[in-house]
Amino acid sequence: MKVALIDSGLGLLSTAGWLRHLAPQLDLLLLMDPEGAPWGPKTTSFITDRLLSAAQAAVRRDAEAIVVPCNTATVTAIDVLREEFEPGVPVIGTVPAVKPAAAAGRSIAVWATVRTTASSYQARLIAEFANGKPVEQVACPGLAEAIDHGDVAAASEAIDDAAGRTPEHCDAVVLGCTHYPLVAPEILQRLPAGTALYDSAEAVARQTLRRLPRPTVPDGTVGGVDVMLSGHSGDLPASAHAYPVGRALAAAGEVSRETLLPEASQAPAVEERA
Repeated sequence: MKVALIDSGLGLLSTAGWLRHLAPQLDLLLLMDPEGAPWGPKTTSFITDRLLSAAQAAVRRDAEAIVVPCNTATVTAIDVLREEFEPGVPVIGTVPAVKPAAAAGRSIAVWATVRTTASSYQARLIAEFANGKPVEQVACPGLAEAIDHGDVAAASEAIDDAAGRTPEHCDAVVLGCTHYPLVAPEILQRLPAGTALYDSAEAVARQTLRRLPRPTVPDGTVGGVDVMLSGHSGDLPASAHAYPVGRALAAAGEVSRETLLPEASQAPAVEERA
């Protein structure tokens, strides 16, 4: 079976890595949009058109499920994709892990892009899933873009800025952008000891496996990893090699759990559906 993952940039790497770890026999199709990236500041119609075009290309290449590992794209256009492709091809979106963080009884901060932080989508998510707990919203200008470019210095500066604006009483940080797990070790280094990070990548991967038309049964094989860049066949960009999961996917081998959870202080995954 083939699963397609769509994002403008490297935000799809963590979910793709979890799929590779959990079901290495799957073929993965990674659809990125360097010509249109970043999607965050773009209009709704632009994001919808790019996402729909990528999904149509994925189906033409025999994808049996479509994953949107991007919070911006999920809130902007997931309903359009589902109307177009379901029930024949399941479409799985991404939701920041506010619910499991709140269920753990923690004091929460949500790190997200400027657009997501200001969105009614995130406000509704917090109202619905935070169980009445106060939630600090921390915008992280420039962090996703720095990660996309593999710019370690710029990412470090953005992380320092966000950590400095995160109240000390918050003992859990929800990563509300799918790019941020790629720099989870650096984020943890800037936060007080014992802070737990929550992200949705593993939960989205597990939900994808549940939604596949046939169960995945390990058979000792390792599937392929194909890449499309703004509609054209290509390779993972050089910036992906700045991250362990990017290097593992580029090598088209299996992905270890240690590659995906490099820090023991990250919170264990709790299922979150979208």
